[in-house]
Amino acid sequence: MLIHGPSIGIGAGITAAVTVAVFLALQGIAEDGGGAADNALVMIPSDADRVVQQQQQQQQQGETPTIASMLLENGSPILGSTSAPVTLVEFGDYQCHFCNVFFHETEGRILEDYVDTGKVRIIFKDYHIIGPDSVEASHGAHCAGGQGLFWEYHDVLYENWTGENNGWASYENLEGFASEMPGLDLGEWVQCMQDRPYSAAILASNRDAKALGLSATPSFFVIGPDGEASRVVGAQPYEFFADVFDAKLAGAGLQ
Repeated sequence: MLIHGPSIGIGAGITAAVTVAVFLALQGIAEDGGGAADNALVMIPSDADRVVQQQQQQQQQGETPTIASMLLENGSPILGSTSAPVTLVEFGDYQCHFCNVFFHETEGRILEDYVDTGKVRIIFKDYHIIGPDSVEASHGAHCAGGQGLFWEYHDVLYENWTGENNGWASYENLEGFASEMPGLDLGEWVQCMQDRPYSAAILASNRDAKALGLSATPSFFVIGPDGEASRVVGAQPYEFFADVFDAKLAGAGLQ
């Protein structure tokens, strides 16, 4: 059974979040027939962009997706410098309580101290575990992303969060958010919501989360310059993420 945000208490989540040194080869998930172990470290090449291109070619040939593609594909545009040495991948649900907690209490400081300074880049991936409005919200963000405004819409969603399955993320409200966004063509956004061009990517992102063994949102992977990825579960405080980032940077002599 999937666990959504309120099932993970902040206090308990802090003690439960660990990064265990379990190393898997790139093909590890495919070879053992299952998902990555909970709270595991996985290895992917540091040349992430090249790896993504290779995985796309492999998938076109019918080969099984690897850990690299599960982490780096079917998500948002990169937030931050594309050459940042550390990548933070978040699997989230826009209706999730603790995803909202992370956005309001932690993400801003990460942006200021690590993203804006070129140390970390962020990718957001959809993982729907709460309700159908979560799916609509994901489409809304991706349709805004088609106009170069993914992260702006992503922020608006969390700024308007009022709970789980209470209607705040209904289509009518999502369209209202879009109508108030500077620089967004509402007609184009509405047509996108009707055409659903991002359905395949959104569904693939959810499959990636399940294949990686995720059972809660938010869940994160922090990929260092050496390609090692540490899994972090829950809306951990800023200091927790800072320690993980600093360890990744220090290990590569970048701190």
